[in-house]
This record gives sequence, C-alpha cells and structure tokens, in this order.
Amino acid sequence: MTRVLFAMPKILIALVASLLAFLAGALVLGAYVPAIPKAGIIGPVLTGQYPLHVALIGLAGLLLGLLARRLGLRRWGRVLTVITAVSTAGAVVVSGIQGKAAYAAGTDVHWTEMFTEFAYPDVRPDITETFGGDLKADVYLPRGVSRAPAIVLAHAGGFQTFDRGDLRGTGRWLADHGVAAIAVDYRLSAPGAPTWDRAPQDFVCALAWTRANATRFHLDPDRLSLGGMSAGGGLALNAAYRLRAGEIGSSCGETPPPPASVVGFYPVTDVTAMWTRDVTGSRNAARLYTGGSPDEFPDRYREVSPKTYVKPGLMPTLLVVGDRDRSARPQDVTAFAHLLSENGVPVTTKILPFAEHSPDDAYGSLPAQHSRQILLDFLS
Repeated sequence: MTRVLFAMPKILIALVASLLAFLAGALVLGAYVPAIPKAGIIGPVLTGQYPLHVALIGLAGLLLGLLARRLGLRRWGRVLTVITAVSTAGAVVVSGIQGKAAYAAGTDVHWTEMFTEFAYPDVRPDITETFGGDLKADVYLPRGVSRAPAIVLAHAGGFQTFDRGDLRGTGRWLADHGVAAIAVDYRLSAPGAPTWDRAPQDFVCALAWTRANATRFHLDPDRLSLGGMSAGGGLALNAAYRLRAGEIGSSCGETPPPPASVVGFYPVTDVTAMWTRDVTGSRNAARLYTGGSPDEFPDRYREVSPKTYVKPGLMPTLLVVGDRDRSARPQDVTAFAHLLSENGVPVTTKILPFAEHSPDDAYGSLPAQHSRQILLDFLS
C-alpha cells in the first residue's frame, strides 16, 4: 500500500505531461501536415495564431516529462521528453517563420500583443451613421490628415452572419496609421431570404455614401478603395469589378465611380466553388445567399462571383490568404491572381505562412500584424 501511495505523485505527473504532450504534439503536427484528420483542422488555427502559446504547452510537458523520468519512470519520461521537445521546437519554428515574413514586409512586430490581444480590441469608431435606409457605417478617421486615403470594408461571415464590429481592430489601426476606414453592414441572407441581388448593391451604396461625405470626413475621393474579409472580400471584388463593367447599381440612389483599388482578404472568388467544395458549411452559405443550387440558379451564381468579371482594365487588386486556408484555398486565390495578371490587371498576392482562414481574428497574432501592414502598404 505504501509503495502505491509513493508511486501516485509521479504517475500523476506523468499523466499530466502525457496530456500536454498529446495536445502540443497534435497541434504542431496538424499545423505542419494539414491533411491529417481533425488535428489538421485545429492545428493550423491554434498553432498558426498562437505558436508561442503552443510552445509553452510543450515546454511545460517537457519539464514534467523530465521530472517523471527523474522520479523513476524512465521509459515513459523518455517518450514524453522527445514528443514535447519536438513539439516545442516545431511551434517555435512556426513563430520564427511568421516573424521573419512579417519583418520582411516591414511590420512593426509587437510580440507582447500575441499574449495580450487575443480578440478584437475594445475600440470605438469616431463616427457611426446610417446609410441606405437602415444600414450602419463605423467611420475611423486619422488625425491631422486633410485628404486621407480610405477603404470601405465589408465583414466576413458567409454572407449570413457577423457585422461591421468585427472590423473595429483593423479600422482603428488603419486610422492610427493615416488611412481612413469605413466598416459597413450589408443585408445578410437567411432561410427564404437570399440577398444575392441586394448585398453587393448595399456595398456599392456604402461606397457612394463615403464619396458623398469625403469632404466632411477629409478623405481623398480619388483614393477610395473597396475591401473585405472572406465573404466580404468576395463582395468587394464583385462590386468593384462590376462597377468597372457598368453592370451594377447602388441600392440607395446614384451609382458611384469605380474604386481606385480593391482588396480581398481570403476572399470568395467563385460562389459555385463554395457550393461544390462544401467546406465548413460553405454549401449552405451559398444556398442561403443565392436561394438555391448552381443548377437551379446558374445566372445568380455567375452574377455574384468575382471570377465572372475578370477582364482587362480592372483596378489594382490586393489578395491576401493563408497558406493553410481550407476555405479560400491558396491555390484558388493564386489561380485567380494569375487570371487577373493574364488580363493585364495589376495584382499583388500575399501568402501568410502557417495561417488558416480568418487569421486576423486573433488581433495580436503574427499573421494579423503582418496582414495589417500589407494592407496599409497597399493603400498608402
């Protein structure tokens, strides 16, 4: 009985170390090999956004594994130390690769933000106003700039959820660096209420409203851009290219001139592909947005897909995507960029290392800091 009681603490230590080893190992392995089931889904997200946190988990497991080995569990402790050491090193390498890419882009990297800014920061817009009826816009303005460049931003959410508040961190950061940001709502789809014929027009309305208020907000009307994240990125590309083609109007009156440039962060470039691939609910999102399937409404799918409108004469385009993105796959985004380039469209494509879909959700992460710098450089 005494021997059992004496063994319990070291067994408990080894069990905790095993849990940490499994967690860190699965996250790091999934980040490096996304094809692995389950671990390949969560690993790129957590390791890509929080590599140093994962490294700390691995380090804790390593220390406990060494302790278990010292307490007599030699084989068990040896296995644990190998797994946790490799996991810790793998996570540190991820942060190193991400940091190197961020520094190369000129990013002023704040390493402490990785541990203090896990979600969107609690900031407020300078102005919130209504446009186009009951839609709202949050306006983030730089200080002391008389004719600032500006970007009208559409939020992510599969055309069916979230709102402009998700862009508050990006909006405030851009304004603090000399670029005005206008984060806007657009009509969201719901069962029985598709918005394929309204959401893009709402975004055009937002651009018209911004242009109409350019003097009041001290914006340069010749440097107004459209942009967005995920579904919002698809909206931005679709609206901008259709404006250039003269094939879209505003939902609130006069149609504005096309924007000077357009930005798509991990964007939807082909809504039919959303249906076909069906990743993380994309088929349902496409159905809600269009009202049905591509077979039922081929013209709707064609109309809302940015790919449809690629031709010579389009405005400069920025595309940003993570190299681990399963929704807006990097190969799809780069293929879209190649199509633009073939048509003589100025296009800048940036691939974020070890980043999954929506890496900027973790505001302080290295991919988020890196992507904000990319956006700022393009706009300014």
